[in-house]
Amino acid sequence: MKIIQSVGKRKKAVARATVKEGKGRVRINSKPLPIVEPELVRIKMFEPILLAGETANTVDIDIDVRGGGIMGQADACRIAIARGLVEFTQDNSLKEAYLGYDRILLRGDSRRTEEHKPSKSSKGPRARRQKSYR
Repeated sequence: MKIIQSVGKRKKAVARATVKEGKGRVRINSKPLPIVEPELVRIKMFEPILLAGETANTVDIDIDVRGGGIMGQADACRIAIARGLVEFTQDNSLKEAYLGYDRILLRGDSRRTEEHKPSKSSKGPRARRQKSYR
């Protein structure tokens, strides 16, 4: 039995996906994908499965995602799913389809929040006292 492990990261969220032969089931933290809420998160996680088409119906994907916020976790999951499917199928056309649709599906997104600066740590990285000219 062929088993592939893949990782997707976004901000502080880390998703670890296990892709193996099966019947097309997708579980996120032991919860089936069709009942994940909110709907926008579910749609975002479902994108790589839709692009894979019939290939996704021949594999089971189990994802364990930790850290970050809800949208960061959704992005981490979609990256892990896409990478896992490409590695499992070894299909170059699937890889090209993902890259053509959204490059971040395979490459990831390196943007992070700016760190807070000293002495203004609670207000944000660029917070300044307002200046009055009169």
